Amino acid sequence: MRRRLSQLDLASLAGVTTRHLSFVETGRARPSREMVLHLAEHLDVPLRERNQLLLAAGYAPTFRQSDLSAPSFAAVRRALDQVLAGHEPYPALIVDRRWELVAANAAASVLVEDVAPELLAPPVNVLRVSVHPDGLGRRIRNLEQWADHTLGRLRREALMTGDDDLLALEDELHELVGRQGVEERRRAVEAPNEVAVPMLLDSRRGPLALITTIATFGTALDITLSELAIEAFLPADAATAQTLRDYSAARAGGAGSADGAA
Repeated sequence: MRRRLSQLDLASLAGVTTRHLSFVETGRARPSREMVLHLAEHLDVPLRERNQLLLAAGYAPTFRQSDLSAPSFAAVRRALDQVLAGHEPYPALIVDRRWELVAANAAASVLVEDVAPELLAPPVNVLRVSVHPDGLGRRIRNLEQWADHTLGRLRREALMTGDDDLLALEDELHELVGRQGVEERRRAVEAPNEVAVPMLLDSRRGPLALITTIATFGTALDITLSELAIEAFLPADAATAQTLRDYSAARAGGAGSADGAA
């Protein structure tokens, strides 16, 4: 199992007997719809894959997949806009399950300085942009460390979901990172008071030290909503905070701008 749980561990978590779980696993017993969803909940199976499990067990899918532009998503769109605006003057992005950009705040413009235009043509994959030599790859001073962190996270997501697109993206990013010279990838400098893996990024206004947080909707019942993630970039030191405030002041004064959505 992808979760590396033994049958006994799963039975204990789900509150069922190992005998019944064994019968379900070997096909000797057909699980009820409720049992399929119960086990999927305890395994943290993504909603998209829960529908597939229901189909495999002979049941109709439970979770719908809506379009973000649908009227039913109006409240969600407002909430997302508020979250993005609330992170100013710090960069924040919204991405989907394949790390394709859905929206960004104005402060995110600092992340795409000097990025090749073709990498910013929709759909924009933020992981590809972050390590590509024509993207942020040439501006990240600790690229090797950042790439290890990024690719490790992508690997876990690919294994968890079994998503072929994520597996293909992982292969592509490994090739992109490997394509860059060793010296270029080992320009790492000491991170300030490191408590998390930072992105040490060169910008037009000076070096930035950024740490990231990921937020998701914990009670989502719609596949689209469950697969959205908000990634916020926060300053790891006072100098970075000041530089980002300077960028914000320049934008307010008309010296720079950024689109709010992809």
